[in-house]
Amino acid sequence: MHKLGKVLVAALAVAVFGGTAYGYTTLESLDGITREDVIEAPDPGEQPADGSLDILLVGRDARTDNQDRPLPPEILRELRAGANGDDLTDTLIVLRIPNGQQAVKAFSIPRDSWVAQPGTKDKSKINEIFGRTKFASASEQRAAGKTDKAEINKQAITAARKATLKAVEELSGVKIDHFAEVNLLSFYEISKAVGGVEVCLKNATKDRDSGADFPAGRQTIAGADALAFVRQRKNLPRSDLDRVRRQQVFLAGLAKQVLSGGTLANPARVSDLIEAVKRSVVLDGSWNLLDFVRQMRGVSGGGIAFETIPVVNPDYRYDPRHPTWTAVQVDPAQVRAFAASLIGAQPTTPQAPAGPKVDVVNASGKDGLAARVSELLAEKGYGKGDTKAEAGRRTSVVRYSDAAGPAAEIAKLLGGLDVQKADSVAAGQVEVVLGQVYKGPGVSAGGGATGALGQQPITAEGTDCID
Repeated sequence: MHKLGKVLVAALAVAVFGGTAYGYTTLESLDGITREDVIEAPDPGEQPADGSLDILLVGRDARTDNQDRPLPPEILRELRAGANGDDLTDTLIVLRIPNGQQAVKAFSIPRDSWVAQPGTKDKSKINEIFGRTKFASASEQRAAGKTDKAEINKQAITAARKATLKAVEELSGVKIDHFAEVNLLSFYEISKAVGGVEVCLKNATKDRDSGADFPAGRQTIAGADALAFVRQRKNLPRSDLDRVRRQQVFLAGLAKQVLSGGTLANPARVSDLIEAVKRSVVLDGSWNLLDFVRQMRGVSGGGIAFETIPVVNPDYRYDPRHPTWTAVQVDPAQVRAFAASLIGAQPTTPQAPAGPKVDVVNASGKDGLAARVSELLAEKGYGKGDTKAEAGRRTSVVRYSDAAGPAAEIAKLLGGLDVQKADSVAAGQVEVVLGQVYKGPGVSAGGGATGALGQQPITAEGTDCID
């Protein structure tokens, strides 16, 4: 049985961005949207100094609607979805909405990322946390004597959503302010409501499992074809990581189309869009849509960029007893540094440096890299030293004179760099040299390789042609 990933988060993006352009009166039509108390009250999140919001967008591989009712068989057949979604969250994207006219930033977390399960010492793939928590919660409720199946299921799903959110927070270091979940029905109906989205492929491709069968070049896709496009993993150079990139390309295309005004100029499409959202989207109970619309008014379609968290090993063999089982290995320290540099997170109050002063040398040839890494280390409590450029060097290294511990911590934070003792480094200080093959935190803010894929960010300014 295939565990098929779905980029259903795209549906929510259309609803969110569409609500912004359509105006305040349209929000009254969204009063019937399903709400869930996923964010712990009374604090919906620690607001950053710039007033931005961090939103977790979840695409749940479920064969039900937002009321947990089974989808009609004819819809499942058209989507080639199979009978069981295994309660996986196969799409996880953190979206930062700025307060003003800055760029919107988003980063994807691969569904197979190997992470700690919240509240335990165990690890699992991040997309399995939802199902594991749901099962455990239901078992605990039955053991406590509860017999109402509907109530047991409702509480179990709430616990599963909270656990997924917590896992993302612990991995990324980002405090989530709001939660949104979409499913198969969301993607199917909303992608059709907007009249399809343009995508571009460098080569023709086919995949029997997902139903993908696309020619090379630019084309507009919707409904079942759109779902096949974003869930394809076979016959792609980087398998799941390329599927993440397709998710980003499609989501950027949706944002571009809606924000350009074409979709919202058609009353029939707007009506279909709103009804699809009400049937299939789940939002956290603390989300004030009117305030959100005010915040989104300054955002343009071209100001949205999508990236992917850094990956240590995309083919990680996590269980020696089962050598064919693989996951995506990630380093939480590296992911947190990446997220901080990407979304521009800053301490809410000035803090005195807790670590040694760090000089950063840019030998990579990437403009501005030393300054970005220096800022990132300062956010982590290290003192700011000198930044400079020097002749090209292939590899990176962290040098120290008399204290190996801080150097090792910095090396891990920057993606697992080599550590060397060097008499040239002043006592009590650390020197970071960034080489030409450096792809760790800080690279994404410049013009070089970024995140897990070593590729440029996906934006909504144009239609990117992909593999």
